[in-house]
Amino acid sequence: MTRTALIVGAGSGISAAFARALHRDGYRVALAARTTEKLGALAKDIDALALAADATDAQDVGRLFTEADRAFGRLDVVLYNASYRTRGPFLDLDPKEVAKSIAVSAFGGFLVAQEAARRMVKQGEGAIFFTGASASVKGYALSAPFAMGKFALRGLAQSLARELQPKGIHVAHFVIDGGVRNAERGRVESGDTAADSLLDPVAIAETYMAVLKQQRSAWSLEVEVRPWVEKF
Repeated sequence: MTRTALIVGAGSGISAAFARALHRDGYRVALAARTTEKLGALAKDIDALALAADATDAQDVGRLFTEADRAFGRLDVVLYNASYRTRGPFLDLDPKEVAKSIAVSAFGGFLVAQEAARRMVKQGEGAIFFTGASASVKGYALSAPFAMGKFALRGLAQSLARELQPKGIHVAHFVIDGGVRNAERGRVESGDTAADSLLDPVAIAETYMAVLKQQRSAWSLEVEVRPWVEKF
């Protein structure tokens, strides 16, 4: 039986690296984002299904999973990777932007996890992963909305793990504690200490895959990754 995966909040960084790792491991992959234009090259490269969905809209999320059902028949892995950040002095924050940050970073995770769990509980197995950030455990100045959303997402993961893991569903939250290397930040030569100052998305994906392959007698609920040059 071919294993399947859905990545919500797909883009060019962690989610793309994880999608490629899943594909190499034999998974059929579906990629979901608000718009599918940015997913074209990746979807073609790994023969993935590209789906448009607003993760903060319950009807949209329901349609997304119905499309995945039609394409795959079942889902073995679901990663919630979406987030939204608004920054600024607390007194100047726009309430609408704060609400959006919480909705994308946390409420969308609830909607996606609920649809995934409905299917996986019936299967008696599956994995639901969440991408967190430094803000999942540390609230930074000028970044209250992001911390609010990421703290909530972490709480969701902890609660789900206690409820769903006894039903055969592996729930894991990943604290990405540091900046992630991407096309804008560029890539420096290996061997230079600066090369390790940013987290490599390929290395992060390897960690996701390692957790995915854990035996259920020793499942991880949370894994924290950071560059070795990063100060605690």
